[in-house]
Amino acid sequence: MATDVLIKENKLLKQRFPDEANKHYTYPSIDKLLDNLNHLADMIENHKSVQRPRLRTLENYYKGNNETILEGQRRKEEHQADNRATHNFAKYVSQFIQGYMVGIPLKTSYDDKNVEEMLRDMNRINDADEHNSELILDQSIFGRAYELLYRSKADENRFTTVDVMNTFVIYDDTVERTPIAGVRYFYNDYTKEESVYLYTDTYRIIYKIDEDGKLTEDDAEPHVFGGVPIIEYENNRFRQGDFEDVLTLIDLYDGAQSDIANYSQDLNDAILAIFGRFDLDGYGDKDPLEIMKMMKDANLFHFEPPVDGEGREGRADAKYLYKQYDVQGSEAYKTRLANDIHLFTATPNMNDERFSANQSGEAMKYKLFLLEQKRAAKERRFKKSLRDRYRLINNVMKMASEGEFDVSKLTITFTENLPKNIAQEMEWFNAAGGRLSQKTMIDQLRFVENADEELERIEEEEKRKPINKNLYDFPGDKIEEVTADGE
Repeated sequence: MATDVLIKENKLLKQRFPDEANKHYTYPSIDKLLDNLNHLADMIENHKSVQRPRLRTLENYYKGNNETILEGQRRKEEHQADNRATHNFAKYVSQFIQGYMVGIPLKTSYDDKNVEEMLRDMNRINDADEHNSELILDQSIFGRAYELLYRSKADENRFTTVDVMNTFVIYDDTVERTPIAGVRYFYNDYTKEESVYLYTDTYRIIYKIDEDGKLTEDDAEPHVFGGVPIIEYENNRFRQGDFEDVLTLIDLYDGAQSDIANYSQDLNDAILAIFGRFDLDGYGDKDPLEIMKMMKDANLFHFEPPVDGEGREGRADAKYLYKQYDVQGSEAYKTRLANDIHLFTATPNMNDERFSANQSGEAMKYKLFLLEQKRAAKERRFKKSLRDRYRLINNVMKMASEGEFDVSKLTITFTENLPKNIAQEMEWFNAAGGRLSQKTMIDQLRFVENADEELERIEEEEKRKPINKNLYDFPGDKIEEVTADGE
């Protein structure tokens, strides 16, 4: 620890963000925290001053407001061009990963149809597909995402995303790292009041923050989730965003592209160097600068060659003075930077001619091998938090006598969003003599959410179809009635 401090004091370790900007908040227990509200106030202040700047920087890069290229002075001479070109690699990385993971919505299934139907209805009420997609995006940008569970006025179990800029979770200091509280704080521009919402496993407590940073309880309300209703979704072990470790490479690319733009613009204002002397005959007493401007406007310069001391004439010439630009070297440098950004974020470079759109899904997987490894790790962490969501909802359902289910039996399925040649696969399967059930074939359709529901709809439609009695009559046949006497 002393070595780390020494390195930082000597400024040998040049990190963009300090380690404290992404640390977890821990405390022995919720009871001790409630007895020491000044420690909670310190955590909030630390989050504002140390953690939020990192989150704000990552948000700026995602929005294309790349801070390094947009801040400070880049050109020493005021008359030179000062273009600031930003390149939104950050949005490309996060949106690609978001689409790859949940472009096809994840599915939650259960072996009991009644429970599965209940979960499906709840997910529809909460628009779970969009909600999960937003969580994945926040994870990718900030390295973390937060979800708040609550019971609506209509007695519905609801969940929503909350802003990472003013939300954090406090864990106990055991090896299990169990959440003991969730915190949301915000400032109201109209009332000029700052409030803190503290969620424990049994209560939601509201505090007001005075000018001295002291917390005063304003309201308290119990809940029956049986756990902290703010759930944290971590992107990875270090809570690092998907483009966070290539911010310096993005800065270098911005700088290189901006320098090229400045070069092109400065070339228009290059200095004209004349080797010789102007022929001023016929211009009278006009100022030489005015004569030069007249010639420039006419795109013609007329000047005499210089004469040395022995009367010999030199060569007359005129040319612009400007910094020479190595086109090939500069383009190779930018290409290398772009390739490194894609390599270290495990995202494909769509400008790569070898990344053809005509390849099959299996061939694409080999090109996305690194992203597949990242996806697997992200999915495991996402499923863990997702099960926490349904575990807390199950607790509420039991208390409200709305039924219950075993969260361990819940199946969560991610499907990578890749182009697939289903027709080719089906052709090969049929040629091999294979057969598929209707449910399996319907499952391959992306616009069908649930195959079982679709089969039930088909069955209901078949039952409602009118029976055509004429199908059972044969032309020329005459149906005769047989009496009791056999006549």
